[in-house]
Amino acid sequence: MSKQSILQVAKSVFAAAIGIQSNKNREQDFEHGSLSAYVIGGVLFTLTFIVVIMLVVSMVL
Repeated sequence: MSKQSILQVAKSVFAAAIGIQSNKNREQDFEHGSLSAYVIGGVLFTLTFIVVIMLVVSMVL
C-alpha cells in the first residue's frame, strides 16, 4: 500500500483521538503515513473539537 488517502488519515486521527485506534491500524499509520498529514489532521480535529464545545456551551448558557 502506498500513501494513505485523506479519508484514511481522518479516520485514523478520529479513532486515535477518542481512544479506539487498534494496534494494527497504528502500526500501518507509522509504516505508510506521513507525519505532516497526521499533525495537520490532529490540529484540525482539535480546533474543530474546541469550536464545537464552545458553541454547545454558548447555546446552553
